[in-house]
Amino acid sequence: MSSHKEPQSFQQAIEAYLAPTTARQRLGMLFDTGAFVELDPYCSVDEELCGVVCAHGSVNGNPVCAFAQEGGGLGKIQAAKIAKLYDLALKTGVPVVGVYDSVGARVSEGITALEAYGEILLRINNLSGVVPQIALVLGGCTGISAMLACSADFVVMDKSANFFMTPPALSEDEVENVGSAENAASAGVAHIVAETDRQACEYVRKLLAYLPGNNLSTTPPLGYTVPEAELSPGNYEQPEPASLAASIVDGGSLIELMDVFAPSAYTAFGTLNGTPVGVVGTKDRLDADCCAKIAKIVTVCDAFQIPVITLVNAAGFVPSAKAELCGSVREMAKLGHVYAEATTPKAAVITGKAYGAAYVALAGRAANSDYTIAWPDAIISALEPQTAVAFIHADEISAKRSRESILQDYLADVASPLAAAKAGYLDDVVLPGSTRAALISALELLRSKRVHKNPKKHSNLPM
Repeated sequence: MSSHKEPQSFQQAIEAYLAPTTARQRLGMLFDTGAFVELDPYCSVDEELCGVVCAHGSVNGNPVCAFAQEGGGLGKIQAAKIAKLYDLALKTGVPVVGVYDSVGARVSEGITALEAYGEILLRINNLSGVVPQIALVLGGCTGISAMLACSADFVVMDKSANFFMTPPALSEDEVENVGSAENAASAGVAHIVAETDRQACEYVRKLLAYLPGNNLSTTPPLGYTVPEAELSPGNYEQPEPASLAASIVDGGSLIELMDVFAPSAYTAFGTLNGTPVGVVGTKDRLDADCCAKIAKIVTVCDAFQIPVITLVNAAGFVPSAKAELCGSVREMAKLGHVYAEATTPKAAVITGKAYGAAYVALAGRAANSDYTIAWPDAIISALEPQTAVAFIHADEISAKRSRESILQDYLADVASPLAAAKAGYLDDVVLPGSTRAALISALELLRSKRVHKNPKKHSNLPM
């Protein structure tokens, strides 16, 4: 019996190349109505499809470029397709979404595969701050691929995906579920973890709705509703940052980032009166991870001129030798640097404590905020009030005048918002229920903010 194989017709060959694949299905979940235009669909390696699909289409009605890996290795041909997509995004000024699902480099290509990764890394970093970039990890993302994904503005993962630099079998540390989405979220590497591929794509679509196409454009106003539970005028209780943010921004607009990483800091995107904003909230004392978490969202917001709202209730930074050994002071300095360097509109609301360096970095008018307001019972102090009283008024404590009495006088006369407002360091003291209206008014004014900075190649952050 003859083993001769009939040649495919041209139409059969086209259908084989464009047959439905996991990568195409995932791109269909991402783009509006599942429609997109594929680029270089016939690229192949060893007579097989090269394993990466590159395309452009619309998300929320706006143009977006995207690539999706098919689970195989990455080599010269695959990298060339992805690099071409990044070049197209640079020319047209549109966001890039990378869907990562790969076994790593094509080791058969040797150093050529490493150079291929370098081509992509160069383009990712050249486009950083120019167009939004989102890494969508839906399968294996290991080694250099993990480094590429982590270089994006945001990383969204499916909970069943893998993300690591070194294979778990080679790790010297015994960490449970190493390389899992759970661990990536705990480390602050994954900004959002979704239950399914489809939900992950929906998160990406929502993130893109809050981001402009590039650093020279703006996000058009979005539809909005008022918050479901606004703050009562005289309610001074300190809610959790998430609840506080939800009572200020537009109803249902919040999308939290890094929810399990550094829980004393809260970061999210939302809209205020239809305008996309970045939201930062703090509670208790901040550590190195909190500083890194906040600095991340402020940096992205500044790159794309998205206003930042900071809700301050922080008694300073964690005071311990262990914190110093962990590089906390470096991260604190970096946080202050990022806020001071940012030229996007910045508004701060002091709802509770604002002590020492935390006040300077997060809400201080001199180095950070364009507009700072406080609730009437906020406390603004160079030191923790009890410590300040011990230093400044120790000789006044006596049987006739108790420490508590002196402390109350200090809180009323020195550390009160009214004292700060009288000195010109606050723009206003508002009731909690007036916070949303005050911020809307301030950001409307700051919409046209322009800052001309000294010419320089770049700032030197405390690394």
